[in-house]
Amino acid sequence: MVAVAILAAGRGTRMKSDLPKVCHTLGSMSLVERVLHSCLSIEPSRRLVIVGYQSKQVKQSLNAFTGLEFVEQTEQLGTGHAAQQLLPHLEGFTGDLLILNGDVPLLRPNTIKRLLETHQAHQNAATLLTAQMPNPQGYGRVFCDGQSLLKQIVEDRDCTAAQKKNHRINAGVYCFNWPQLAKVLPQLQANNDQKEYYLTDVVNYLEPVMALDVEDYQEILGINDRKQLANAYEILQTRVKDAWMSAGVTLVHPGTITIDDTVELEPDVLIEPQTHLRGKTVIGSGSRIGPGSMIENSQLGQNVTVLYSVVSDSVVKDGTRIGPYTHLRGHVEVGESCRVGNFVELKNSTLGDRTNVAHLSYLGDATLGTRVNVGAGTITANYDGVKKHRTEIGDRTKTGSNSVLVAPVTLGEDVTVAAGSVVTEDVPDDSLVVARARQVVKPGWRLKSQE
Repeated sequence: MVAVAILAAGRGTRMKSDLPKVCHTLGSMSLVERVLHSCLSIEPSRRLVIVGYQSKQVKQSLNAFTGLEFVEQTEQLGTGHAAQQLLPHLEGFTGDLLILNGDVPLLRPNTIKRLLETHQAHQNAATLLTAQMPNPQGYGRVFCDGQSLLKQIVEDRDCTAAQKKNHRINAGVYCFNWPQLAKVLPQLQANNDQKEYYLTDVVNYLEPVMALDVEDYQEILGINDRKQLANAYEILQTRVKDAWMSAGVTLVHPGTITIDDTVELEPDVLIEPQTHLRGKTVIGSGSRIGPGSMIENSQLGQNVTVLYSVVSDSVVKDGTRIGPYTHLRGHVEVGESCRVGNFVELKNSTLGDRTNVAHLSYLGDATLGTRVNVGAGTITANYDGVKKHRTEIGDRTKTGSNSVLVAPVTLGEDVTVAAGSVVTEDVPDDSLVVARARQVVKPGWRLKSQE
């Protein structure tokens, strides 16, 4: 059995924020959410989150996770003190305990899995994750023998000149045999300037203790301020974009593109500069997105084009062209081989296959059939000041320029709406509707000049 405990009690004063540090977002997830996701591959039997500062807010931010146990640390007196709070919660537990930090969000699942496997294969009392840091100044050094068994940990300020040449540092990620750790936790002392209890001190009472170097030192970088948060985002983006390019996706000028690690792309997708893909977005093969577009929580089929546009919470099917300057939002579904063009906004609407809304239109709460052509400036007036109402438009219907369809209203199949009409009543199939005042011309009429 394996339990995971995540240290998430600190305030993070250097973030200069009322928001708890672990609740700050990195891409599509908060820091603590990323840590929780990173340990899913080891299938822990228990997951405990140690909370303190604004604990209610931290708990609320994790509502999507089931089976979490929250442990209160009312005073933040160091990592050792945090671990001591686990004693009553893990009473009788006989497995291994993995301790992670809620502000170290870049650990790969494979790294955590390797740490646990190493710990169990050698039957260690404790296994420390370590890193070969290019510039270890300020970090405590970890010294091991030839079998990676821990000899000592020396704080940077206490290192001799020779010891400072060692670049192996403690990552602050541990795997413990819980029964052995539980015995020594009460022995921790706060004999230091900060009057805090340090988890690293437990290694003085445990044996054997082994160190395991992480393959990429960037995985263990913590987040203490906004600059480090931005740096972590760059690292995450490099990982994501490198992976997609290796999988057959073309990124034109990757430095200007951002892609959440929750996005799914098929081979031969082309992403143009200044394009941003967010949330649970899926894009099919052959599609071209951008330049200058944002796609969020949307599903785009194959051979879709999106140019200078925003698409959120929507579905766009194969072969459809979107943009430039189009906004799809609020659960729009666009069929195959459609054209949604310049300065068009769609909200909570469905378009059938081969339907065109080429320019200067707003369609809200509308259902359009197949091969409908929406003329420039057509608007569905869907809000009466109290409620939203729907507009239904049948197959092959055409609206003239500057038409207003006042919902609730239904237009049948093969209807033609004359330009400039304001349609307030249902229209049957195979009809022409003209809903405008007759043109009046008065010859010889002009404004009298003012004297």
